Amino acid sequence: MSNIQQARDFLASSDLIHSAETVDAAVARVAAEITARLSDSNPVLLCVMSGGVPFAGHLMTRLQFPLDFDYLHVTRYGQDTAGGALSWRAAPWISVKGRTVLVVDDILDEGVTLAAVRDRLQQQGAAEVLVAVVADKENGKQKPIAADFVALTVPDRFVFGFGMDACGAWRNLPAIYAMKEEPQCSA
Repeated sequence: MSNIQQARDFLASSDLIHSAETVDAAVARVAAEITARLSDSNPVLLCVMSGGVPFAGHLMTRLQFPLDFDYLHVTRYGQDTAGGALSWRAAPWISVKGRTVLVVDDILDEGVTLAAVRDRLQQQGAAEVLVAVVADKENGKQKPIAADFVALTVPDRFVFGFGMDACGAWRNLPAIYAMKEEPQCSA
C-alpha cells in the first residue's frame, strides 16, 4: 500500500473530534487570553517544530502586540507513534535571557517534551516560560507540566490534524481527528 493510500485510509477510518470551525474559534479564544496576559511584556514566541507550525501561524495573526518569533525543534517521536528519547534538533536563535517566553506546540500528551523545553529555557535564563497548546490529551496520566493556554482537549486516542500527524501525514488538516486504533505506519 502506498503512503498516500495509507494516509487516505487513516482519514477515512477516523472520527472527527473537532471541526475546523471549532478549532478556529478555540484559537481565537486562546489568542484573546494570551493578549490579556502578555500584551505588555514583548514576549518571545517559540514555535515547537514541526507540529506547532499551524497553531503558531494562526495564533500569531491574532496577537495584536509586539513580540519576537523564533523556533526550536525537539522531538520524542520522529515518524514513530510512540515516544522515545528526546532528540534536540534546533535551538532558538533569539536569547531568552530575562524574557517572557511563550512556547507554542500542537499537543500536551505525556508532557515529557514540553517539560524538557521549559527546563532548558529556564536554564538559559528565561524570566517566565508559558506554554500554549492546541490540544491537551485527557489521558489520566500525571504530567510533569501543565499548559497555561489550551485551545481544546482531546480524548486518549491517537489524534491528528492541525499540526499533529498520522505517520507523517495530515498535519495540514484544519480539523482534528481521532483514529479508532493505533496506526501501523508502513515504511
